Amino acid sequence: MKMRPFELTLIVVFVILMLVSLLFLSTYKAKKDNNGLPVIGTVSIWGTLPKDGVVKAISDLKETNEAYRGVSYKEISSDTFDAELVNALADGKGPDVILVSHERLVSLRNKIKPVSYDSFPLRDIKSVYVDGAQIFALSDGLYAYPVMVDPLMMYWNKNILATDNLLQAPATWESLVNEYLPTLIRRNADRSISRSVVAMGEYHNVNNAFGILSALLLQAGTKGVTNSQENYYKINLDESQDDSIKPLTVSVDFYTRFSKPTNSLYSWNRSFSSDKDRFLSEELALYFGYGSEAYDIEKQNPNLSFDIAEIPQGASATVRRTYGRFYGLSALKSSGNLVGASAVMQDLSSKDISEKLAKSYNMVPVQRLSASAGSDDTYGRLTYKSGPISYGWLSPKQEIVNTIFTTMTQDINENRYDTTRAVSDGLGRLQMEYN
Repeated sequence: MKMRPFELTLIVVFVILMLVSLLFLSTYKAKKDNNGLPVIGTVSIWGTLPKDGVVKAISDLKETNEAYRGVSYKEISSDTFDAELVNALADGKGPDVILVSHERLVSLRNKIKPVSYDSFPLRDIKSVYVDGAQIFALSDGLYAYPVMVDPLMMYWNKNILATDNLLQAPATWESLVNEYLPTLIRRNADRSISRSVVAMGEYHNVNNAFGILSALLLQAGTKGVTNSQENYYKINLDESQDDSIKPLTVSVDFYTRFSKPTNSLYSWNRSFSSDKDRFLSEELALYFGYGSEAYDIEKQNPNLSFDIAEIPQGASATVRRTYGRFYGLSALKSSGNLVGASAVMQDLSSKDISEKLAKSYNMVPVQRLSASAGSDDTYGRLTYKSGPISYGWLSPKQEIVNTIFTTMTQDINENRYDTTRAVSDGLGRLQMEYN
């Protein structure tokens, strides 16, 4: 059917308007008011972090920009966050933005609107942020504006170590197992442990078992999990640049030695309460915890004489590595205000505000300029040194990973499988969770 000039013109106009709208949304350029400030509107942020830090940052912005009067933050327990988000989205009442760690990136990816590399080039992302923060940069865009990282650190009881003339925390794994553990361990005649040195080997009673195993993996040179296409993940956890090293296998083997009664490294077992509780009660010499835990530990036991240090590295290591939880701001596809959400994310992840947020949560900002400036905080002076060497990997839902890793370590500890078989079985079940 032949179209009249008016009809053809109308169709062309509509097509042009549609393309312009899509381009506008994909590049996330915020509208400006007469004063040059972004027009934000109502933006709801949900996150797993305590509300005080984010609410204070939003309040500070409101003082200089009235557009922020419609911006709010809701704190949700990490244990129920995913379920509450799914239910809210089903009811059409979900947030515009989420502030969560990279450990939720894979499970929530299909709900997130990525920032196009056309508007935020990958080259610029690499220049602005520390390397580990680039975990949010996936095959089709940036899935969160990085804000801060919580690095895994080593807490040490100064009194316990000093009593045996050990005045510094172990800097290498070799010194930990060859010097510190034999000196500090207290075992009874029946091999039962009265004082542990390090809590490793089991999974359920080690608060940060996932982080510890991940740190060992990173130090062993794992290639991690790669994402070359939107819905395709390749598990390379047991692969490294050196074909003779199987990172996951050697990490799990080392980790489980500490819970075997017949091993000289025996220091932990499943009958104990959590490692953090035993550290607080001075029944554990070394505790692996995140940097953000320092003031909480100080508060729970004001009489505990402790300090923090970088986690041990291999004696022959040429690069330093630890695991870190990276927090970022992501816009949801379901948001009815993507432009306002973009303006808020860019402001809250800016250099000055991300520094304030990191300080509020005792974490490390991930912009290179901020991290390199260091901190004058008691514990920040040390966590800031671990921030730039922190990395993560693209793991599926954390509860599922914990179940798989628990089974893997139990299979070894209970002699059902040797390490190679247990790791192979764990990798097989892990791969299924990405499909």
